[in-house]
Amino acid sequence: MALKIVESCVNCWACVDVCPSDAIHASDTHFKIDARKCTECDGDYAEQQCASICPIEGAILLADGAPANPLGSLTGIPPERMAEAMRDIQAR
Repeated sequence: MALKIVESCVNCWACVDVCPSDAIHASDTHFKIDARKCTECDGDYAEQQCASICPIEGAILLADGAPANPLGSLTGIPPERMAEAMRDIQAR
């Protein structure tokens, strides 16, 4: 039972202070979660604290490999409309 932070992490430090088990640490590339310490906040909180504060979609994976914050969950833009939305934003 452990979450995983992947390379899309931007090292914003948001997750570090909210982890109740001190399982998150800096590495050479991006933050990582120590699987031996991570409890997925089970027994402490209803949801994983790192995932609840992470501003990057897909940066934290659940134990089953699914993103804790899937594409579109934070922006409100469905993945199939993301390319169109980015073109609109860049055209401004």
